[in-house]
Amino acid sequence: MTLISCRHIKKSFGDLAVLKNINLDIQNGERIGLVGRNGAGKSTLAELLFGRLPPDEGILNYYRKELKTGYMMQSTSYSVNTFNSMMDVAQNNDAMAPFLELTGYLGLEKVRNWEMERFNSLSGGEKTKLALAHIWALGPNLLILDEPTNHLDFQGVEWLVGELEQYTGTALIISHDRYFLDRTVKRIVELEDGEIRDYAGNYSFYREEKARRHQSQLHQYQIEQKYKAKIEAEIARLEQWSSKAHREAGKVGKMAEMRAGVKEFYRTKAKKMDRQIKSRIKRLKKIEFEGTEKPKEELKAAFDFKTPEKRGRRILEAKSIGKSFGSKSLFRDNSFTILRGEKIGLLGPNGCGKTTLIRMILGEESVDQGELWLSPSAKAAYLTQDVGDLDSRKSVLDFIQSRNMTAARTLLANMGFDANMLMKPVGQLSLGERTRIKIANLIMQDNDLLILDEPTNHLDLHSREQLEETLSDYEGTIVLVSHDRYMLERLCDKMLIFDNGTIQLKQSGFSEATGEVNGKQKEGIRESGTNGNDETEMKMIVEHRISFLLGELAKYTPADLEYGQLDREYNELVKQTRSWQRKGGGA
Repeated sequence: MTLISCRHIKKSFGDLAVLKNINLDIQNGERIGLVGRNGAGKSTLAELLFGRLPPDEGILNYYRKELKTGYMMQSTSYSVNTFNSMMDVAQNNDAMAPFLELTGYLGLEKVRNWEMERFNSLSGGEKTKLALAHIWALGPNLLILDEPTNHLDFQGVEWLVGELEQYTGTALIISHDRYFLDRTVKRIVELEDGEIRDYAGNYSFYREEKARRHQSQLHQYQIEQKYKAKIEAEIARLEQWSSKAHREAGKVGKMAEMRAGVKEFYRTKAKKMDRQIKSRIKRLKKIEFEGTEKPKEELKAAFDFKTPEKRGRRILEAKSIGKSFGSKSLFRDNSFTILRGEKIGLLGPNGCGKTTLIRMILGEESVDQGELWLSPSAKAAYLTQDVGDLDSRKSVLDFIQSRNMTAARTLLANMGFDANMLMKPVGQLSLGERTRIKIANLIMQDNDLLILDEPTNHLDLHSREQLEETLSDYEGTIVLVSHDRYMLERLCDKMLIFDNGTIQLKQSGFSEATGEVNGKQKEGIRESGTNGNDETEMKMIVEHRISFLLGELAKYTPADLEYGQLDREYNELVKQTRSWQRKGGGA
């Protein structure tokens, strides 16, 4: 049964045509992933479906009279006033109890008692969790989720995957999280050049099918080009023969009467050649108008960080550091050392203190206990997860701080910004394009320590892959906060794991670091009866094992034997986690 249909939908903003010809049917109960490059118009289409924006042209039909839509915007769109309104709506719709229960499942404690100051200091992950809990508590029959895993920790992602498995309504999900889409959707809709391309399958199927279609179209295009070249050669040959025939037919002289038969022969031949030329020209025009277009190659944003200068071996050292906010202690008595050239991943749930530690490294937050030393020679650059701090009135070029603007323009061109976009106000750019501006500004500076806080948030798939490749070749030091398990697995050779007030430095990458923890008590993961610190440790073991399994699952396809074994263990651990949440949930 069709729930929503779009026919020939168009939407422009000024001279920019974002949606050119959208034809889309959404069936009741479908799980659809909406993908596309930054700026392709995904959020615009979501707002059209929600009813916040009207289309410029076309017809949008809803076939259910009482359609209750839950629309989760990207976390940057939420403010303190938004969350206050959420609380009021939940109260007025008898949704407060389920809202508080859901926030408890997601790790947000006693939300009902939060004061204004607490809402003012929300992290990106906390904003996302509040928005998700609010939408689920209202019980919509249509979900539109715009980048729901941005800023979300592993616990939050697993909760969302589980809820979508049980959800009986219809869901449209805008995401660039590869594994999340594979777990949650059965259909991929791609926005490209203002139009829809449909793929019946999950994200992995979409990538394979898109590559197959590309090769098929390219092959057909090449065949037609060879045929076109053959026809053009025939036309050239026929024109040569026709020209000769016309010359012979037009000759005059003393022997004209004797050559009357010859002239008639060439006149007839010239007409025949002309007809053949017209026929072949007609074939060429048919190929040009009806033939296969040359498929576009996928563009990738090219990042190029400068190689830093070699200096002293140590770049950062923490000695018995601690940090608290009021009565809440984030971490205490922690020591670790980071050496030059190391790539360190920071892993822990939302609110554990990862961003706070970064602010302490940069000198923006004080150290309550202990000592935090940063090498005086270190040139640090910080990429925040907030893209709302850019002045929306300024142009792209206004943000690039460089003495070599020629190099800056080349860099921006490699990152997908053409000449027209360079002068466009930032307010007209997508969140992913704004993120790329911040990264470009970072690249143009001479740094040897990159501190990256969720750098893949808002980036499309191609930009994520290129950024991962560039950072893997970077010879400087990286401190990376990310919930993107693909990036952590590929880049990080060590992990700083935040858990229950401690920061542990693991001398290994993502999979091994999380595997070290679960390896100690692998057989005891499913045992019950633990409590206190033992239960906390057990939960940590399970969470890290889940993270490890997710990374391993990404290496296989559902057809592989290894995938089935890993998937069974993963599902068992998720059930165990939900059991704990039900026992200890609430707010």
